[in-house]
Amino acid sequence: MNEKKKRDERDLEWLGEDSLSEQRTNIITFQCQNCDKEDDIPDFVVDEFNYDREADQELEVACPYCGGTMKQARKSPK
Repeated sequence: MNEKKKRDERDLEWLGEDSLSEQRTNIITFQCQNCDKEDDIPDFVVDEFNYDREADQELEVACPYCGGTMKQARKSPK
């Protein structure tokens, strides 16, 4: 193992077993009101948007495809 790789591994040891790469991330699907495309957003990103939102407000984000408004997708039961 070369010296740089050893140093990189040593620098990352402080992360331990709880590193971000090992944690499970829940995904929330949003659907565009204009183009109907869906986009998956990690829950920790959605939580950041919820910080200053009123309790009765539905979260809206910009669609990366058309610039329209995306809302959390409502999946119908199968």
